[in-house]
Amino acid sequence: MDTQNRGLCCARHNPRFSESGNTERRYRAVEPENRLVARGLEADWERRLRELDQAQRELAGRESQRPHALGPADTERLRAIGDDLQRVWTAPTTTARDKKDLLRALLEDVVITVERSDARAHLTLRWRGGTVTALEVSLPHSNPPRIRTDEDSLALIRRLAPHYPDAVIAGILNRQGQRTARGERFTAPHVGNLRRYRSIPRCEPPTEHPDGEPVTIKTAAEILGVASSTLHRWLIAGIIVGEQLTPGAPWRIRVTDELRARFVEEAPPEYLPMLEARLRLGVSRHTALQRVKRGDLEALHVRRGRRKGLRIKVVAEHADLFPNLP
Repeated sequence: MDTQNRGLCCARHNPRFSESGNTERRYRAVEPENRLVARGLEADWERRLRELDQAQRELAGRESQRPHALGPADTERLRAIGDDLQRVWTAPTTTARDKKDLLRALLEDVVITVERSDARAHLTLRWRGGTVTALEVSLPHSNPPRIRTDEDSLALIRRLAPHYPDAVIAGILNRQGQRTARGERFTAPHVGNLRRYRSIPRCEPPTEHPDGEPVTIKTAAEILGVASSTLHRWLIAGIIVGEQLTPGAPWRIRVTDELRARFVEEAPPEYLPMLEARLRLGVSRHTALQRVKRGDLEALHVRRGRRKGLRIKVVAEHADLFPNLP
């Protein structure tokens, strides 16, 4: 049988599958009358032959993948490349991947010792042929220049921090055209982070404002019992004095006893409303306010009643202060 001859040939040339030959001998030794045993041995024999055929195909596939031995021409080409490696490395056709593959083929290992204090590194290259090369290279400076807030902004924050919260300080800085170190507008978190990093104390407003304590216009209005707009008008007209720590900062007013006395529930009879005072003195509103600002006339503010508002003291001795103009 062809199958039997094939099995014998494979058994002789492949020791791994010598069991196939043993299976054949057992099959031939069976007596013809023992057909049942013969069929079992025949099935075992066929299975062994299939395994042998699969192994041979696998071996042939691996043989086809094995690198071919270099011929004389290939050997000469490699030697030529080795003699002019620099030209190969710098050739425009050599890609970065080619260079990596070339280094992996030539280098056994690389030992790197870094000296950060001197910004240098020592490299020991061990080539596959056994040659050792020592190199020393300079390390790039990886620390970029620090981004810092300008000193003018920091000085202003130090001046304002004891008096204003972070949000108010941010608004003052923005109104003055100041910007953060990254060129952004200031916000309350920006100011807070700068304060904490620079150890600048935060604003701690007192629970009570004693006389003479500078307070915001809103707080002063609450203390004096008038509207904030009234204090704004008096401040603009120069009747009362305000303070600014820096341009763009909120106005602050010192609530003294003298200022408290200028805000009353009811004015004495000699204090007249603005219209009556102007008619009595024969001057314009602007002139009357200027005289109050200079201290030539006394003024009060009535907080209650139907005729609340500014009152100017007009007495007989003031008549010659404002002669009637033609």
